[in-house]
Amino acid sequence: MKKRILGAALGTCVHVGGLHHFLKMAESEGYQTESLGPAVSVPRLVKAVGEKKPDMLAVSYRLTPEVAASLFQELRRVLSDRGLMEGLRFVFGGTPPAVEEAKKAGYFEAAFSGLEGHDAIKIWLRGGSEAEGSGTYAHDLLGRIEQKYPYPLLRHHFGRPSLDESVAGVRRISEAGVVDVISLGPDQNAQEHFFHPEEMDQSQDGAGGVPLRTPEDLTRLYEASRCGNFPLMRCYSGTRELIRWAEMSVETIHNAWAAIPLCWYSVMDGRSRIPLREAIAEKQSAMRWYAERNQPVEVNESHQWSLRDAHDALAVTMAFLAAYNAKKAGVAKYVAQYMFNTPPGTTPAMDVAKMLAKCELIEGLHDDSFVSFREVRAGIAHFSSVPSLAQGQLAASAVISLSLKPHILHVVGFSEGDHASTPDELIHSCNIVHGALENCLQGMPDLSLDTAVQLRKNVLLEEARALLSAVAEFGGSASDDPWSDPRVLASAITGGLLDAPHFRGNPHLCGKIITRLIDGAWYAVDEQTGEPVPERERVNRILRSLPPISHNRI
Repeated sequence: MKKRILGAALGTCVHVGGLHHFLKMAESEGYQTESLGPAVSVPRLVKAVGEKKPDMLAVSYRLTPEVAASLFQELRRVLSDRGLMEGLRFVFGGTPPAVEEAKKAGYFEAAFSGLEGHDAIKIWLRGGSEAEGSGTYAHDLLGRIEQKYPYPLLRHHFGRPSLDESVAGVRRISEAGVVDVISLGPDQNAQEHFFHPEEMDQSQDGAGGVPLRTPEDLTRLYEASRCGNFPLMRCYSGTRELIRWAEMSVETIHNAWAAIPLCWYSVMDGRSRIPLREAIAEKQSAMRWYAERNQPVEVNESHQWSLRDAHDALAVTMAFLAAYNAKKAGVAKYVAQYMFNTPPGTTPAMDVAKMLAKCELIEGLHDDSFVSFREVRAGIAHFSSVPSLAQGQLAASAVISLSLKPHILHVVGFSEGDHASTPDELIHSCNIVHGALENCLQGMPDLSLDTAVQLRKNVLLEEARALLSAVAEFGGSASDDPWSDPRVLASAITGGLLDAPHFRGNPHLCGKIITRLIDGAWYAVDEQTGEPVPERERVNRILRSLPPISHNRI
């Protein structure tokens, strides 16, 4: 039998918005609720309690705290006189000063002001408390998604230049309860040389993240997160010795999911000296390691190309190839990351179209052995160095990205246009996004249905399929599965089928493609005319000039 909650705004208080939201949340948690509405006098409320016999009384008050104290005393006295206090539970919601008076009254089990972590009310409704949060929150990605969806999990990147500062920051963030996933960012020394400390450049300690030097450093960070809303933790794969990184991160921080590129962390971006073909094979091995342990995997590939001004059709293609390779490696639970605002100048409509095209191709791979979860985020280059402007950009990007109905929303701190987020800036950024979510998830027009969005999505699907067909044709004579063959993929990159303007000058790559922003979308264009080149025409030109795939190391 469902437990019953009776709600009322007490005295002359007419503010029922908070009460309404509380009762709706309670309904979603399996309670039966009824509201008496605004301005409910103590006698009327007591009478209703006697008649309806609820299990719980939810009281709201947002006016003068001194009057609240008097009303709380009167309510207790009249309920006691009528013999109705026994077995009745009480919860209060109101302004922070009124909450303090409710706590002094001594009979409210919980009192909420809105300053608590986003999930505090849900925890309480489920029979938990902040102190009991470890048993209330799911400790794995899928369980956490199931607890919250359609409200997305919030993830934020964090890592300060010293270990002690990072440990204190993780504790502060966890206690705030605003983020579900803390993504640890190791410094570049740790990412590349963790297992070879003799190769580290000590002058670069703390550059780009927290200077992790031992497994115990990761354990300290994880232990600091065991409070508040007990966030999940995760860490990048490292740019070298990926399997050893995987083993360590799972053991120390219970890595919520892996983040592995397909082609990067190689001579492509200079974050490793590993040749391209060897790097792709290494990433595939790391995917298989996680797949064998039934761990979720994210292949953070597609947006790396967009960060280098790749045209949209190529970004869509690489999103598919990333997911395809994960599935081929045996990954069952795939985190698909969709980075908006990248490259710069992309308009919201064209952004949504590009992401929908990626979604359609990736989710076309779904079957009994493979499912993906949508993770959205803003691009760092999108953010102004002016804090107030960046805060507006953060909120706007979050709202637009909701068109994908995400399972995870990766919050990029508003400060990132100038510096890496401090704990307080991280909390501030997450609260901005929570504010946008709480408003927009109540009902928003569906941006994905816009005519221009659908037209562009369909064009991108056609062009991505043309590029995928070209890769298959190019590698078909050398491989039974060109889309997952490191030789084919590496040769497609060095030969220019998979190319980006920022590759120019890198002796390991091609870099001949020219792209251009036109009406908010990115196109491959003709070198002479500057006009868009249809993808099928572009790849056919390249295929005519490419030599057969070499069996030599690339």
